[in-house]
Amino acid sequence: MQNHYETTLAKIAEKFKRTAKLAAEMNIIPYKSENGTWIASPYDGNSWWTGGFWPGLMWQLYHLTGDEAFEAEARRTEALLVAEFRDYKYLNHDMGFMYLLSTGADYKLTGNEQAKWDTLHAASLLMGRYNPSGFIRAWNHPDQVGYVIIDCMMNLSLLFWASRVTGDPRFQLVARKHADMTLREFLRDDGSVSHIIELDPLTGLRVAEHPGQGYALGSSWSRGQAWGLYGFTLAYMNTKEEKYLAAAKRIAAYFIRHIRPDGLTDSDFCQPAEPERIDNIAGAVAACGLYELARITSETGYTDAAVKLVDGLLAHCSTFEADRCGILTKCTASYHDDGAGRHTNILYGDYFLVEALMKLNGTDPGLWQ
Repeated sequence: MQNHYETTLAKIAEKFKRTAKLAAEMNIIPYKSENGTWIASPYDGNSWWTGGFWPGLMWQLYHLTGDEAFEAEARRTEALLVAEFRDYKYLNHDMGFMYLLSTGADYKLTGNEQAKWDTLHAASLLMGRYNPSGFIRAWNHPDQVGYVIIDCMMNLSLLFWASRVTGDPRFQLVARKHADMTLREFLRDDGSVSHIIELDPLTGLRVAEHPGQGYALGSSWSRGQAWGLYGFTLAYMNTKEEKYLAAAKRIAAYFIRHIRPDGLTDSDFCQPAEPERIDNIAGAVAACGLYELARITSETGYTDAAVKLVDGLLAHCSTFEADRCGILTKCTASYHDDGAGRHTNILYGDYFLVEALMKLNGTDPGLWQ
């Protein structure tokens, strides 16, 4: 008898096989869906940081089903992302999000040699953002030379991958340096993490903490907690450094304490009760990290929390109606509206929901590895 995760994945594959045709007809990389259609990224064209999640989702579903339609759609959007190497000006630290899940997944699942070199190209560009005072610069604005953000913990997997593929330790040495800085500057005593820290670009010393996508300076943006949880877990998986595992467990304990009774996730764990702000992307990302922690530690509490999050998403905020393109609802890019979407379907929420379902179902291809 099929478990409900297997049944849900089959429904998701059926829906995305149909809606992927619309994305191809529009010749876009979907960012979100509204009013029965896909919408492209709100900023920076195909250099917007979320571009890898659509091909990553296609590769997940190709691995699940073997359907070549998903392979073809992944390759269509990979070509758009690779073209951004030439434009270059908008690319930033999110090379892992963009290319490990696209060209990297292609190489992992098919052995495509050109995809390997494209992924190494991305890793080299990420290496080029490393400041020798000990951090990877986040963004390109002249006033943000020393800015670093918690999200980058996820991008480090691209560098660990590059060292494994090439045998060159420089990539993983940079990843370790950035992870050590993040451990020192971002992790708070209560297990929460900051979103944006500014460092002196000459010394690497802290200058300030800045408000980001959360409720306020010093608050606890839930997706930032999820990036930290999953990012430090991946850092441990790549290095076996106990300090990274300890950090992941501290953040996980903090996140678990703040899961809502219905399994959904507030946009910020310090936000006021009203108005309601939910970000289900955070819950889906955290579920993936919690599952990996459970696998590493054999502690069942992490699995229980991952299941609570996934079941909450499926029960309350997933839609399979034919007149909607995406699956996961009530996704929020930022607590204070930044034009990137609030309480709507956002595609990388769908990606992480599928990844979490495949982990729980035992079919995940491990695209971050």
